[in-house]
Amino acid sequence: MAKKLMITDTILRDAHQSQAATRMRVEDMLPACEILDSIGYYSLECWGGATFDSCLRFLNEDPWDRLRKLKKALPNTKLQMLFRGQNILGYKHYADDVVEQFCRKAIENGIDVVRIFDALNDVRNLEAAIKYTKKYGGICEPAISYTISPVHNEDYFVKLAKELVQMGADNICIKDMANLLLPYDAYSLVKRLKEEVDVPIHLHTHNTTGTGDMTYLMAMQAGVDIVDCALSPLANGTAQPATEALVATLKGTEHDTGYDLEKLAQAAKHFRGVANKLKEQGSLDPKVLNVDTNTLIYQVPGGMLSNLISQLKQANKEEKYYDVLAEIPVVRKDFGYPPLVTPSSQIVGTQAVFNVLMGRYKTFTKESKAVLAGEYGALPGEVNEEVRRMAIGDKQPITCRPADLLTPELEKYEQEVREMGYYEQEEDVLSYALFPQVAQKFFEARKAAKEASAAPAAEAAPADPNKVYNLYVEDVTI
Repeated sequence: MAKKLMITDTILRDAHQSQAATRMRVEDMLPACEILDSIGYYSLECWGGATFDSCLRFLNEDPWDRLRKLKKALPNTKLQMLFRGQNILGYKHYADDVVEQFCRKAIENGIDVVRIFDALNDVRNLEAAIKYTKKYGGICEPAISYTISPVHNEDYFVKLAKELVQMGADNICIKDMANLLLPYDAYSLVKRLKEEVDVPIHLHTHNTTGTGDMTYLMAMQAGVDIVDCALSPLANGTAQPATEALVATLKGTEHDTGYDLEKLAQAAKHFRGVANKLKEQGSLDPKVLNVDTNTLIYQVPGGMLSNLISQLKQANKEEKYYDVLAEIPVVRKDFGYPPLVTPSSQIVGTQAVFNVLMGRYKTFTKESKAVLAGEYGALPGEVNEEVRRMAIGDKQPITCRPADLLTPELEKYEQEVREMGYYEQEEDVLSYALFPQVAQKFFEARKAAKEASAAPAAEAAPADPNKVYNLYVEDVTI
């Protein structure tokens, strides 16, 4: 039976994370919110991923304040976030009490849809986030991290989806972070999922390899319910396929989205100006708009490739690039075929660089040791036990849910924030828990700004809104 396709627009999160290092400010979002709110999207993805870190680290913005402003400006549209399971939005596992409080405060402050994923597809790392998203009334959208390997096939993903539905999923997301899901494979996988699970299927891809639009069309023929797109000024390349192109393609068909192309054009006009500003500030590199079919050949995400080139440049060994690309499948197999998504992509990639430059497994990074010790969760395939012994010796790998080994830590974080004199809201404790050093700098700047605003007007120097862009050149990706 025909049905209209629903779209989640990523213009406020993944689009600028994928193309402009997550540097869009809330002041660039708010003027477009009235028109975005009138379009009728399934949801707007606007928070989570790298936005939290980037707000604090680079933009001198409180991410919680950003969320509250967006909620007020978008009263008719569901707001969506990306949540990294037991890692929340940070880079390590947190205790369950921190996961619970983060779910509670995110939903209280305006998040409706929580997309939860784990880099290894270890459902145990999704348990707490699913439980607390449901407890506090959020729409729970666990994600399958899509990848290709001898252990990752259609049966694997269907089995995983069924487990996630049993755990309480309201939707299932197929998260194709590297644009590896090709059109006919998308058709087959979505068709199976629609036959075997009874919740909506939400497909996320990028256009890195140039196949994203075709993947969406084939998935739609198989009955996909929702897809992720981005308004055209920040679409395609490493971001999502363009919203307007898909809406126009489906106009007048049985899958017509019903969205108004003129309204989309108005919203796009605003974000064209924002994209131009990001280019001028050096945040948006035109290279991200290129199609890179190397991803299909090497199954390595585009962001991971650029990271490898950077590491080799630093070592003055750029000529070893293809040797490293050939080493990545070796490391991935030895490590039990983890999907190549943050943080496992960086871990596998860096170990491959070490292997090429220093000799195979002569040196292990601490993250490689942690993966092989089970600290990130269960690896999908069989680990090369000889390599594991070389990395962690006779130490027994963790077989339980890693978070079961963590003691409650929320009170400790709150006490530290209060002792430092930074506590203004419950949310500050979570900002500090996830990014202690970055949050402290932000709190100090916030305190100084309040003191300056309380001083006589002549003493307060006007802030330069572009200054933060000139101070940092680092990149943040999730």
